[in-house]
Amino acid sequence: MIVAGVMSGTSADGTDVALVRVHGRAKKLRFELISHEHFPYSGRVRIAILRAMNAQKTSVAELSRLNFLLGELYAEAVGKAQRLKRIKLDLVGCHGQTIYHQGESCRFLDHNISCTWQTGEGAVIAARLGVPVVSDFRPADMAAHGKGAPLVPFLDYALFCDAKSGRIVQNIGGIANLSAIPAGAEPGDVIAFDTGPGNMLIDQLMQMLLQKEYDKNGATASRGRVLDAVLEQSLRHRFFRQDAPKTAGREEFGREYANSFLKRCGKARKEDIIATATALTAHSIAGAIKSFVLPRARFSEYVVSGGGTRNAALIEMLKQETKALGLKLRHTDEFGLPSQAKEAVAFAVLAYQTWHRLPGNIPSATGATKPAVLGKVSYV
Repeated sequence: MIVAGVMSGTSADGTDVALVRVHGRAKKLRFELISHEHFPYSGRVRIAILRAMNAQKTSVAELSRLNFLLGELYAEAVGKAQRLKRIKLDLVGCHGQTIYHQGESCRFLDHNISCTWQTGEGAVIAARLGVPVVSDFRPADMAAHGKGAPLVPFLDYALFCDAKSGRIVQNIGGIANLSAIPAGAEPGDVIAFDTGPGNMLIDQLMQMLLQKEYDKNGATASRGRVLDAVLEQSLRHRFFRQDAPKTAGREEFGREYANSFLKRCGKARKEDIIATATALTAHSIAGAIKSFVLPRARFSEYVVSGGGTRNAALIEMLKQETKALGLKLRHTDEFGLPSQAKEAVAFAVLAYQTWHRLPGNIPSATGATKPAVLGKVSYV
């Protein structure tokens, strides 16, 4: 099957489309990346998405309109990617744009509720492209008492499991998450969870302090000095001490957190603030590996992907941190998967699983009580 995987992450910078040839089942599942394209959101669309994320107040009408608008934009992006390769699609897997994720249950109207919301109407995508669409992947895992995330470990296991080498596979998007795959692991042996902020805090502070979308190549952080006292205080956040499985999002590390981080930095130079935020990502990742991964199995390789790989300052910090833990840093590109394409590929593979009525979650990663067939299918 030729499947288009569609991903728009917590950074809300645009849509990634991966065209993937998928075949086989279970341990013989095979996939080949045909192409990967990135389509940025317009400034106005990005602002609307960021405004809707974890919003304290918005209108039902605006959320509904955003749902249908994103359906149109996803269809447009897939159509462009398809025409560039002149290829016929069989299926689309669309993660959608997360506007709220609460993996832990809390009391609501006398019931304990955990919930999630990925917006982007699958029926619109199916109608525009003329192929079935699998969307809304996370709720099925949550219905099985999982946290709905992370789901990418399914792909990580298929691609990076090795008989001799234990590998920790790290994605650095808005939020950073890892999959730890011991040598010769079965799916139930995979350890996976969100480690905390990836690019999210850095991006937010760049916008607040310098009116830039992100720290290009890590240039601003490279000119700064890490504020050790602020870093130490920030690493005391309860999320970093919480055992896996766990998930995070803008609810934990979005606007409100950026404002409190900025207050802790006082009158420090802007470059020092960005350097400290970058160090928080690196140190929180290393701390998670040391506390929750290395005590459980032996690992020798640390494989990185995602937008954070373009931040040279962050990667250098991670290189030093993981070297001290006895890990060799590598990139997914070395395994034939471009780092920017990985999450979009994952949702192409998960859609393929759903289409064949096969589970796509890894319960040891999400905390679910059983494997679950993920997503909802929009037919044409």
